[in-house]
Amino acid sequence: MLEILQKGNPILNKKASEIKPDDISSTQIQDLIKEMKEILSKKNDGAALAAPQIGKSVRLFIIAENVFTEEESNMVFINPKIIEQSEEKEWMEEGCLSVKGIYGKVNRSTSCTIRAYDLQGEIFTQKGHGLISQIFQHEVDHLNGILFTEKAKDLFQVDDENQNKKL
Repeated sequence: MLEILQKGNPILNKKASEIKPDDISSTQIQDLIKEMKEILSKKNDGAALAAPQIGKSVRLFIIAENVFTEEESNMVFINPKIIEQSEEKEWMEEGCLSVKGIYGKVNRSTSCTIRAYDLQGEIFTQKGHGLISQIFQHEVDHLNGILFTEKAKDLFQVDDENQNKKL
């Protein structure tokens, strides 16, 4: 199984490549999605995972099944584009599986709309508020080679004994 790359790995700071719509149904992309789902399912502290985080520099992210309350929501986002964002922003606390133990606040739009391809290669549009909007923005940042720590303020580290240390 692939490992989650950590800050400092150059793939995390590289803009990911688009996936050709005809390639979405390929074994390579479908297997990548399955592997990403398996990896994310084993991370209690992960809400989503972008392909670059496991060393695959393609524009794809998934959201953990337990994040959505609506059954009809898409959890696979291929070639996602944020097409609308609220002007209203909020400083939201974030962490990242690729920056283990570090948390901070990032100024994010409180709602946004994303357009992407789904698992079957169909284009869909989905609006997100609060946590979902934050996830959309965080994951698209990953696809653009940006880690949340590059935008965050009030960074702090949580060590194994749950002691918070301001950075």
